[in-house]
Amino acid sequence: MPAQVSPPLGTGLKHWRIALAAFVGLLLIGFALLWFMPARWAVPLLAGRLNGLQLHDVSGLLWQGRAGQVVSATGTPLGPLEWTLDRRALLGEQHVRVDLQGPRVQLHGRMDGRNAAEAVWTDVQMRADMDALGPRLNLPMGRPRGVLQLTANRAQLHGGWPVVLDARIHWQDATLRTPHQGELPLGDLTLSLRGSNGVVEGHLHDDGNGPLRIDGRLQLSPLAWRFNAVAAPRQPAPALQRWLASFGAVDADGVTHIQYKGGLAAAMPEGKS
Repeated sequence: MPAQVSPPLGTGLKHWRIALAAFVGLLLIGFALLWFMPARWAVPLLAGRLNGLQLHDVSGLLWQGRAGQVVSATGTPLGPLEWTLDRRALLGEQHVRVDLQGPRVQLHGRMDGRNAAEAVWTDVQMRADMDALGPRLNLPMGRPRGVLQLTANRAQLHGGWPVVLDARIHWQDATLRTPHQGELPLGDLTLSLRGSNGVVEGHLHDDGNGPLRIDGRLQLSPLAWRFNAVAAPRQPAPALQRWLASFGAVDADGVTHIQYKGGLAAAMPEGKS
């Protein structure tokens, strides 16, 4: 039998060099596609993470883009949105700035983390006409109306729960549309929130001039919650007084004492507010 002749060593190395060059070329092409990806290409891929929000008239890049209109899950137009996404997201960490400037909803803030539920939100400012937020705001006590203003210097979330929180919520021209007492004006209310180690404490109060006089303390954790407050109409208001009486005992001065607790707090003694 004739002896088999092995291919020259240089030929094998040449094939490896060609294969390596092709692989590197594919990596560079993929990297370039990601680096310069148009934002409109990415929207279908992110649809499952938008919680029903729809982005229309999308332009720019994935890393710095704009939507001409954001539509809520209920079909309400919210306004134009601009965002900036740090390219370090390719390494698994997201650093996002969002700026929504609609006529009835405005939102600005920064998120750092792997996803919205495991992230640190900073410099968050939101202003929203509560009617624009849709029927999801219907509460057992009534449907809230007015303007909601939220400022959060820092909110660190773990599993969606704030383990660290520094925030303030102002409810301007607060009104409740109730099923039995009709529409109840409450005035301007403020809730200040502080949280550490997963426990959130809050102070709810009015501005001193509105129809409702209220002073309350709130405690929240994943396992328990408690809310204690004293409330009364600032001027005679039978409908408001009847509504307040449904939440607690009314003393001789017409002040309603509200005490609610749940979870493990139901078995705990009352602490100092």
